[in-house]
Amino acid sequence: MLRPAEGNGAWSVLTLQNLAEAVPLLKPNDEVVLGLPITAVLAQRFRLPTVDPAEFAEMVRIQMEKALPFSPDEVTTDFELIEQNESESIISAVAVRNERLAEIAAPLLERGHIPRQVTVYAAQRASTHVPEGNALLIYPEGETLVSAVTENGKVSLARALENGSPEQLQTELPQLALSAELQGINASFPSVLLDESCYELRDTVQGILARPTEIVGLETPPAAIKLNLLPETWRQRRAQLARHGEWRKRLTWAGAVYAALFAICLFYLAYMRVAVVFLNRQIARAAPQTAFVRATEAKWKALAPAIDSRYYPIEILLQLFQSLPSPAVRVTTYNQSARQISVEGEADSPALAYEFAEKVKKNSALQIFRFDMAAPRILPNNHAQFRLEGRPR
Repeated sequence: MLRPAEGNGAWSVLTLQNLAEAVPLLKPNDEVVLGLPITAVLAQRFRLPTVDPAEFAEMVRIQMEKALPFSPDEVTTDFELIEQNESESIISAVAVRNERLAEIAAPLLERGHIPRQVTVYAAQRASTHVPEGNALLIYPEGETLVSAVTENGKVSLARALENGSPEQLQTELPQLALSAELQGINASFPSVLLDESCYELRDTVQGILARPTEIVGLETPPAAIKLNLLPETWRQRRAQLARHGEWRKRLTWAGAVYAALFAICLFYLAYMRVAVVFLNRQIARAAPQTAFVRATEAKWKALAPAIDSRYYPIEILLQLFQSLPSPAVRVTTYNQSARQISVEGEADSPALAYEFAEKVKKNSALQIFRFDMAAPRILPNNHAQFRLEGRPR
């Protein structure tokens, strides 16, 4: 089992007996790539004519269905392109029975871990160590020894040896090379790779193939490959879980925002209550001074007509006569009390009466009053009688 180490970007390697031991080590959000053993899949090398890329995948699917001893509903298939030219394409096609895949992945599925990708471990190792050219890769998978022929990082042919003894290698490797030759694969194997755990077989392999044998270790991490045997039902389930996870995340954020707003509202409410209590105390302390100020203001307003020159009748009359727009406007009656003043007069036209009222309202010396005038009364001679009333502000 490979997984990124915490913090430093490196990868840690864990040796486990089976998949069930790996499941407890997985985190809920871990992305799992499941590499199947060679004994669990059916691999086939095809030579097909090069056609329109849009039709190529369908043609490969049809050829695989013809070659497989199972119905299409029982298996999941995929392929990788080994080599292609204008007239011919060579592909590596792989299939796995859905029943067998479910059996292998049962520990993962029971805990809700659906792999992001289901691939073949031999293809991962081939793509990592020999991405170009032909090679023979020998490595252990559990109790068996796998010998895989690869082309450009793709698995073309593979055999699983039950015990991997030197005697069995003496028999199986020549037969594997012959099978490769019959399929048009260069069996001279420019690269022969032997897993470091099988170091004791190095001399045997070199003696059989008459080729230098290179020792390779465990890749961390293995190269990414296109091959994906994830069943469609698993893809749909992953998409459904992803949507559920996204909704859970949104609901979590919404709940957090709601809780934050609720806390802010509670804090604001508490703050306002404290502020109201504080203001009420200040108002209570200032009540005597406020009452004194209001009483004083009332007294000054009552005395204003007697002590403020702006309220003197002679001063008001002076300002009224200075506001007359022309001699055609005449003031006939003036009354003044502590609460209001009234001015009655006559103008040669309603327009002059309104003009007089506007000048009075705009007179800066008369701003202590608020003036209002009703519509003038029109006399038989078309003169206008008006009444202008002013009240202290």
